[in-house]
Amino acid sequence: MSESDRKKPSGDAQPSPPGAPTVHPAAGTGPTPTNPPPSPTASGPRAGIEHQPPAAKPPIPPPTPGGKPTPKHPGFVTVTVDGKELVAKPGENMIDAVKKVGSDIPYYCYHHRLSIAANCRMCLVEVSNSPKLVPACQTPMAEGMVIHTNSPRVQEMQRAVMEFLLLNHPVDCAICDQAGECKLEDYYQRHDYRSSRLEGEKLMRAKRKVLGPTVVLDQERCVQCTRCVRFMAEVAREPQLGMFGRGSAEYIDTFPGKQLDSNYSGNTVDICPVGALLNRDFRFRARSWFLSAAPSVCTGCSRGCSTFVDFMGQDMYRYRPRENEQINKSWMCDQGRLSYKYVNQHRVAAVMLGRGEDRREATVPEALRSVAEQFKALAGTEGLAVLASPVASNEDLLATLSFARDALGVRSVFVSGRPGGAGDHYLMTPDKNPNRRGLEWIARGLDLALKPFSELAQAINSGKVKALYAIGGEVPVDPSLVAQGFARLEYLVLQASNESAITAQAQVLLPAAVHVEDEGTFTNLDGITQRFRRAYPPRADVKPHWAWAVALAREFGFPWAHASARDVFREWGPRVAELASFDWDGAAPPVKIARGLNPLPTAADGRPPGYREFGPPRDRGI
Repeated sequence: MSESDRKKPSGDAQPSPPGAPTVHPAAGTGPTPTNPPPSPTASGPRAGIEHQPPAAKPPIPPPTPGGKPTPKHPGFVTVTVDGKELVAKPGENMIDAVKKVGSDIPYYCYHHRLSIAANCRMCLVEVSNSPKLVPACQTPMAEGMVIHTNSPRVQEMQRAVMEFLLLNHPVDCAICDQAGECKLEDYYQRHDYRSSRLEGEKLMRAKRKVLGPTVVLDQERCVQCTRCVRFMAEVAREPQLGMFGRGSAEYIDTFPGKQLDSNYSGNTVDICPVGALLNRDFRFRARSWFLSAAPSVCTGCSRGCSTFVDFMGQDMYRYRPRENEQINKSWMCDQGRLSYKYVNQHRVAAVMLGRGEDRREATVPEALRSVAEQFKALAGTEGLAVLASPVASNEDLLATLSFARDALGVRSVFVSGRPGGAGDHYLMTPDKNPNRRGLEWIARGLDLALKPFSELAQAINSGKVKALYAIGGEVPVDPSLVAQGFARLEYLVLQASNESAITAQAQVLLPAAVHVEDEGTFTNLDGITQRFRRAYPPRADVKPHWAWAVALAREFGFPWAHASARDVFREWGPRVAELASFDWDGAAPPVKIARGLNPLPTAADGRPPGYREFGPPRDRGI
């Protein structure tokens, strides 16, 4: 025994330092010491004052089993983050939780929908119950824990991790498609911002390796976060990627003789925090800081995944998945991701009158008068039919079908739409029309019967139907065959967005807007109605379907004055039982787009979406 040990009192007689709190031992660890009774021999004039019993203190709650402190907020975990109190749900990840009090923990490998890997080491923080820095993504929060996310020790570790990650990273920012959306760039500016100390050459790996039809890999840029590997194994359930090698020779790749051909491979590009995985469709097409974004809905199938539409001027460049817990979580399929192309290609841009050699451009008033003259003579007869596409929005269908019922006198509507296709095990459905459920609801609410497209072909071939008002140019069979049937019609009025063999047979062709050029709603196969916002205005004489219906109704003498999709929904939406309770204004997705350290930012130059509707920025001399 040392000299210092012999001088220490033993047992409960060991004194506590001044001001030290009373320690309550855990249950089952021994008796709790009690205060000694006051001495009965005290005497003197100040005895009654000096030896009065202390004032009663509020009882201290007994400790919980195992020595854990009593929760300050029962059912929640209360911790202190950078001097601020945080009340979090049990099991909530530390990275997500600290954002509630304004703290931010950098990370690469963490994703809230994937398993925890904790291999990037960028999220190391200082906590009160550990002598070492711990990864925030992997460390559960405990009651009373004190967390430091920006202490000098943490900042130095973040700088060191950044230096390590950039040791062999190529300086490709000038030519990298991830520039402006790269967390490596953002964190370098925030946590490192120093010149490299590497002496010698960087490691060389595969620079442009095509993994599959959608994705190309740059192994030199990879930081081995394994997000892509975990996504393919856990979400897509198609483990087509793996980690190979060890140490500095480690790399991401497909398995020998295989390729990344999953219908969800594009999501690996979305979640890649650096420029290692790139989309072959978007590669080298646009800089992220020249793009604006608008919250929208994918029209590739009846699932209706929530998306962001990235655009510049009046051209679309890509779809990105938007968070929606009810429908698509954080993902979308590759077929839907590439379904935006019809918006840019073969668009109907002008009003056309006549067929064949007599075809010519016309003004809007001229076309409306022609339609009114022909349809007034056929209104209410069997010779006039209406064809509606489930690609049109609810607002388009509400206005056009109301016009068809009230002005044209029809009691049934034929259904067109895109042909069916393949589905898969996750998001993609066989029905390639985004609003079939909405068409069914609206037709029922307006007392209109729906008939299959095959019956329309029979009616045209038999001569029963002589005139047709078509809302949308999509058909479920070969368009060239449909065009031959439509050639037998005496009068065809077609509202279409894209040129096809069918548009050539229309006596009156009215250019229709697509969903990114107007506001509205779609209802997916599960009956979930979603709002989408306009990305940019339509060109020239292009108008939404509902606007053409309102203009035609005025030619028929109806006093319709609807000036927006919102007006249309407020007028006819309550007549549809399933849409009556839908809050059109409240369901609108926010227009503010997250930027900076968000994994999926856009408009990175800081200007709001929509500012560049009419072309590239002019203040940069472009």
